[in-house]
Amino acid sequence: MDSEGRFGDINRSGISYYNKLINALLLKGIQPFVTLTHYDMPQELEERYGGWLSPKCQEDFGYYVDMCFKYFGDRVNYWVTFNEPNLQVINGYRTGESPPSRCSSPFGNCTHGDSEKETFLAAHNIILAHANAVHIYRTKYQKQQGGSIGIVIHCAWFEPYSNSTADNLATDRAQDFFMNWFLDPIIFGKYPAEMTKILGSALPKFSSNDRERLKKGLDFIGINHYTGFYIQDCSFVVCKPGQGGSRTEGLAQQVQEKDGVPIGKSSEVDWIHVYPQGMEKMITYLKERYNNTPMIVTENGFGQESYLNRTIEEYLQDRERVEYMSGYLDSLMTAMLKGADVRGYFAWSLLDNFEWGHGYTRRFGLHHVDYTTLKRIPRLSATWFKEFIARYKITSHSCRLNPFY
Repeated sequence: MDSEGRFGDINRSGISYYNKLINALLLKGIQPFVTLTHYDMPQELEERYGGWLSPKCQEDFGYYVDMCFKYFGDRVNYWVTFNEPNLQVINGYRTGESPPSRCSSPFGNCTHGDSEKETFLAAHNIILAHANAVHIYRTKYQKQQGGSIGIVIHCAWFEPYSNSTADNLATDRAQDFFMNWFLDPIIFGKYPAEMTKILGSALPKFSSNDRERLKKGLDFIGINHYTGFYIQDCSFVVCKPGQGGSRTEGLAQQVQEKDGVPIGKSSEVDWIHVYPQGMEKMITYLKERYNNTPMIVTENGFGQESYLNRTIEEYLQDRERVEYMSGYLDSLMTAMLKGADVRGYFAWSLLDNFEWGHGYTRRFGLHHVDYTTLKRIPRLSATWFKEFIARYKITSHSCRLNPFY
């Protein structure tokens, strides 16, 4: 549809473009894996009723996904409703770092917003919009088209800062207020108990109809995982709002250093520390909490800064990325061998690309892109990953990676 949502016409040019793209992928033997929305909201809907702050967005989202299922579903077997909605609402409605840039002090300095209320309201409407999309797909399309539908959550692994009971409990709360916040309602039909206890009336309520529609509201969990954090309970330290240190964040502050030592090897990207064991722990945590619902690692990768004085050869010999991927994939395979139902893995990313607020200054690609000529050159990591894939296969019976040499 066009930028006016259900108030406008179907965008035939857009449908034609994506039909051509999907067909081109299939001709190359590439299975399309479609994300229906990645942070964006039509400006018309933001102005008309406040975007994700209004329940009206659920109807618009339903109209939009219905069109996608109708026109593309005969060739698309994997659908993601939202990519990282937990980061979307935190950055868009709590800290104001991302559109629609709504927040309030002390979380951020925005012209409009209420960090302690709107974050949960936007999340609530996104969760219900997801449930509506899944309902449409399952009742109108899934039986005939045979695909599956899920949601992608940004999943950082959290370790307690100390062995104290307080820090261990804070670590549990941190997952409730970051990841389980979205997955619990979609799979169990309710928010995490600790969130409900702490937030009370600040947390929107699900109706009985909502709860029934939400239960088992996905076929797979998509996992974007890069790094780990330590978690400190805020009862004994001064915590920072926006980093977990407020009541509406669970009073569980995220830090990446303990006694001056990072949780893992530092990278050029400030928020990524190399902590491969977090992958196994994350997958195992999700396996145990959500009854081994099928999982797909939808993002995992290593970033570098785009320095002007770095030579092309230095860009191509990306040994740190190889070491990162090797460690994280080993950790993932360990979790799978212990029974985790992981159906796929996506490296972030095939190519250097536009990285949100950092533009073209950060490079995550397995292939180097010259942004002047657009020439693409495989890095060492691309060659390594190709060889890694060739050494392993997935058995259809077990959906496990197994060495065949």
